[in-house]
Amino acid sequence: MVDLVIRGATIVDGLGHEPRRADLAVKDGKIAAIGEIKGKAAETIDAGGLTLSPGIVDVHTHYDAQVTWDATLSPSPSLGVTTAVMGNCGFGIAPAVPQSRDLVIRNLSVVEGMDLDALRAGIKWDFESFGDYMSMLRRRGAYANLAVLAGHSTIRTAVMGEAASQRKDATPEELAEMKAMVSDAMVHGAIGLGASYSLNHSGYGGVPMPSTIAPMSELDALVGAMGPRGRGVVEIASGIKTPAELEPMAAKYGRPFFQGTGVAMYNEQAPERALKIFEECAAALRRGNGLYIQIPCQPLSFDFTMANAYPFYSHAAFDPIKAYTPEQLKAVFRDPSWRAKFREDTKTPRPGMIFQGNWDRVMVAVAHKASNARYVNRYAAEIAATEHRDPLDVVLDLSLDEELETAFLGRFLNVGDDGVAKLLKHEAGVVALSDAGARLIYMCDAGFGLHFLARWVRERGDFDIAEGVRRLTSHPADLWHPKPRPHCGRRPRRSSAVRSGDGRRQRRRTHRRPAGRRATHHPPADRRAWRVLQRRQDLRRQGLREAR
Repeated sequence: MVDLVIRGATIVDGLGHEPRRADLAVKDGKIAAIGEIKGKAAETIDAGGLTLSPGIVDVHTHYDAQVTWDATLSPSPSLGVTTAVMGNCGFGIAPAVPQSRDLVIRNLSVVEGMDLDALRAGIKWDFESFGDYMSMLRRRGAYANLAVLAGHSTIRTAVMGEAASQRKDATPEELAEMKAMVSDAMVHGAIGLGASYSLNHSGYGGVPMPSTIAPMSELDALVGAMGPRGRGVVEIASGIKTPAELEPMAAKYGRPFFQGTGVAMYNEQAPERALKIFEECAAALRRGNGLYIQIPCQPLSFDFTMANAYPFYSHAAFDPIKAYTPEQLKAVFRDPSWRAKFREDTKTPRPGMIFQGNWDRVMVAVAHKASNARYVNRYAAEIAATEHRDPLDVVLDLSLDEELETAFLGRFLNVGDDGVAKLLKHEAGVVALSDAGARLIYMCDAGFGLHFLARWVRERGDFDIAEGVRRLTSHPADLWHPKPRPHCGRRPRRSSAVRSGDGRRQRRRTHRRPAGRRATHHPPADRRAWRVLQRRQDLRRQGLREAR
């Protein structure tokens, strides 16, 4: 007798094969059979009308801190994700030498939009080295399978302290210590190295995140310290670094590089720019050098207030005020000279910045005064034109009138389905950048996979269901080289998800973080599918667990 039979599902195997209606049996945490299952099972799930596929592989998450207090990795597993890669952009929390811990999380609170009080209250510092952190993950367990990148910024901070964000060049002794930490992380199970050169990545008080000021020679040395040729991956928030700058390193060490950058997202203001970068990466692939681009399947959208205006942080006017209290910010926002400085910044945005001066993409989402209800669901540029004002003044004056509590919604990049579709289909693209676990006061794209299936498969038809599931499962898995790779077949210990055909979600605000801090949460739309997923999680707690 097997442990579990899922009956009557339409099985999409994750390899691109045609879907088929069948039963699936599980025994000892492994898929035992697929077909017509006649034997008895300790547990039977009727999945008629639902799709059974491998769980979604999310290669760009930031659960490094959250996992220490929340083994569920909420909300990703309830949105179909069964494998998550952490440590992206090089912003992890290990190694965690005691003297640098608060510095690491102060920077993390700004660069990834995490509440500092929640981090201080929630993180359980029962680890120091990267190996200790990996042991902690294995000891505590998590609802999803996990892979962890060693972090350039975290390692630089462990070695250099405050100077990591102040001094471009490390000493030879400091570089040697960083290389040793990267090597140690790889020995203890790191899947690769994360780094950042993004213009949008600033830390506490406006300081640059450590890796963003490091010379490329330092990154080269750390990539070289990862071990034998071809071992591990490099994930990089590449900012304005071009494929031509990264390809020599990929060729030298035989490791694939996965870029994430606003420069490579579709932008109606420069519609050909992103496609050109994709084509340059495709040319590198034809030369045998692994250069890929992580491309989101959703618009890059942010919920924000002027008390936490992350989308504007890459502009110089915000450098000295990122850590200001609301009361301090109010004084700044009233200052005509500061407004003039920010206004000038927006006239010359650099490629890769989130906010490109496009006020026609900034909407008033929630007004806190009834007298301002007329502004809700209207864009700043439209309001400004109607009232013969500057859009910056519209946003700041409204925010000041409401004690900086006015909520805005910005849809900045990757807007325009036809342009985005070309990137999603491109051979150099990997569907990613959910940022799950980060920026929860601004956004929550942990349900990116369900959006992909709903929008790009069902509604637009850019992909059929077989290829759509492959893009979310075996495609990233094969590129990142985890073992075993996710697909529904008779191989050991798979992660599977059962879904309905409806991927629509509704956004809501919840108190789901330590210290009572709020987060944006997208619950799964189909409750029947959620119950099947939840039952799977219950089974895992009873011992049906995938190999990590």
